[in-house]
This record gives sequence, structure tokens and C-alpha cells, in this order.
Amino acid sequence: MENSIGQIDSFKTGKYFSFFIKKNLTLEKKTREFIKELVFSKKILTLYIKNLIEEISFLQKEGSGVGEVIQNKGDKILIKINQDGKYLVNVHSKIDNSKLVPGLRVAIKNDSYQIYKVLTQKTDPLVSLMKVENIPLSKYEMIGGLDYQIEQLKEVIELPIKFPEIFESLGVMQPKGVLLHGPPGTGKTLLARAVAYHSGCTFIRVSGSELVQKYIGEGSRMVREVFLMAKENSPSIIFMDEVDSIGSSRGSTFNSGSDSEVQRTMLELLNQLDGFHANNNIKILMATNRIDILDPALIRPGRIDRKIKIPNPNTEGRLAILKIHLRKIKVEPGIDLWMISKTLKNSSGAEIKSICTESGISAVKNKRTVITFEDIYNAIEKVFDKKLTIKFKKQALFSL
Repeated sequence: MENSIGQIDSFKTGKYFSFFIKKNLTLEKKTREFIKELVFSKKILTLYIKNLIEEISFLQKEGSGVGEVIQNKGDKILIKINQDGKYLVNVHSKIDNSKLVPGLRVAIKNDSYQIYKVLTQKTDPLVSLMKVENIPLSKYEMIGGLDYQIEQLKEVIELPIKFPEIFESLGVMQPKGVLLHGPPGTGKTLLARAVAYHSGCTFIRVSGSELVQKYIGEGSRMVREVFLMAKENSPSIIFMDEVDSIGSSRGSTFNSGSDSEVQRTMLELLNQLDGFHANNNIKILMATNRIDILDPALIRPGRIDRKIKIPNPNTEGRLAILKIHLRKIKVEPGIDLWMISKTLKNSSGAEIKSICTESGISAVKNKRTVITFEDIYNAIEKVFDKKLTIKFKKQALFSL
């Protein structure tokens, strides 16, 4: 009996001992996990405190300024600070002086004005939007009556961009720019779009009115940014439409503050035209209706190497334009397009296109599926003033 009781007590004792061992192991495991969590939390807390200390230390340092590089003089850099003016400053040893080009934004120390960091370029959103991402489908075949002008543009724009080695082998300087001038509606902008499409390079379209800004210096800054963007995305074409808005001839005196700001913008444009070289694959294309009011300094050789006149089309040109615009339009058979071309004397390409469009509207209005003579006649009456309406008989437009 006593032996059996002893066996029971020893069994219970072993059972309790095994329970306490397992419990102890569980507690030890939890303790180790807790210690690991504490160590990890301590590391995170230490890193957080370190970041706070660094941030406090950074805030306690003297502030920095932002400047713009004006000119690189080798060991010294001429910079412009918005309110303080221009200064000739030193450069930190960790920065390569050769990379400090004009127009670059840099960080400077407030105490010594030393350049210690190159900042990312801040581009005006308006300037960024001038870059045409999707060039519209415009081919030379879609332009009528300007074969000679197209050949001139190919020589000055396309040939140097596509085959620069020809000019290098000859030792000839590449032309910088072209001026397209002529009456409104003759196809100057259309030519520029076709050049952009066929050249396959970056196309930047600038309207002269966009460069006329309210505040002093803004227009000049935008001109610099346009040329900098063209250089970064070369080969490129800068197309300046309505350039007479900023390139008008300078008078002896300035009439108002706005006029003087326009003159500053034009002076910066002259500077940029002299500053970039032909081997940078940057070509400038200008268009205007008023070449007579442009400043001679802007259109002199060396800045604008070729001036191409875009006149109103002759009879053959008007016929070619009519065929281009009527190519996809259903026209009644028998209409003599040559006679229409002869009667539309002194008409521009835009007016001829408008006549084709108005003819289609007239046909739709009268519920016809093809354009007839009556539609063309009504279109001519709408496009031209009634006093200038071309008088011809209906039978004269039909080939017998």
C-alpha cells in the first residue's frame, strides 16, 4: 500500500516538474522575443533621434541663396541673385567649373556667396508647353504652289540637320535661320509644320506675343529658356510665328515701359542668335506678314541667313491647291478647275481652302452627296466681298 502511494506521489511530482519546465521554456521564449522587440524599438528610436538631431543641426546652420549663372570665367563665376544683383564668386572644389553654363541655377552660401551645389532646372510651364510632342501629319505633297520655297527650306533646314558631315567636309558654316515672309494665308505656318514632320527633330513653336510679358525681365528669361530647351533636345527647330510682335524696328526713344520691355526681349533674342552655333543642330524658323517693320539687326545675314518670300499663288499654284483640297471631296464631273483657278486671281491658299470648305457646307445644306457648280459659286460669294465677287457665267466653268 505504501509502495503504491509512493509511486503515485513520484508520478505527480514528475508531472508537476515537467509542467514547470515547459512553462519556464515558454516564459524564456517570450522574454527573448520581448528583448528583441525592445532592441529593435531602441534602434528605431535611436535612428529617429539621430534624424531629429541632424534636422535641428541643419536648421541651425546659416541659410543658402539661389543664383543664376551669367558667365563662366574659369576660376570665377559671374552669378545673378534676384534682389542683390550680380557677383563674381568662387566655386566649391567638389563642383566641376566647366559644367557651370549660363542659365544654370545654383545654391550659394549666404556668408561667402560660394557656389556649393547645382540645382535642378526650373523651367517655366509656358515654355515647356511650347515643345510640340505630336507633330501633325503635314507633308510637302499637301502644299500646293510652293515648290520653289520648299526646295529653299530643304537646303537650309533639312540638309544641315540630316547631313551635317557635308558641311564639315567642305568647311562651310551651317546656316542658322530662315525668315518666311508674305501676305496672310499663304502657307508660312503650313511650311513650318511640314519641315518639322520631314526633318524628324524636336519642334518648338513660339508665338511672338507669348514672349511679351508684364514684368521686367520675364520675356528675356523665357527666350533663354526656349533656346536652352532646344539645346537639350537637339536636333531641334525653333519656329517663331508673328515675330514682328517682338522684332519691330527700334526707335530713338522708348514710348512706354511696355515698349522698352519688348525691346529687352528682342535684344535677348539677338544675343541668343549670336550665341548658339550651327553645329548644335539648332535651327530657327521665323514667320511674319510685316518684314518692313522688322529690325535690321534681327534679319541681317549671320542671324537670319535666308529670307524666303511666300507670295500668293499663281494660276498653276491655285490649281494645285484646289486639287489638294478637293482630293477627298466628291465633286460633280465636268467642272473645269483650271477656269476656276484663273478666275480666283490674287486669292491666297487659305481663301481657296475656305472656298472648298464652304462648297461642302453648301452641298450638305442642300442635301446633296456631291459638290456642284452652284455650291462653288455660293462659296465664292461667301468668302469674298460681294463687290469683289468674281463674275463668270455658269457655262464657262464646264469643259465642253
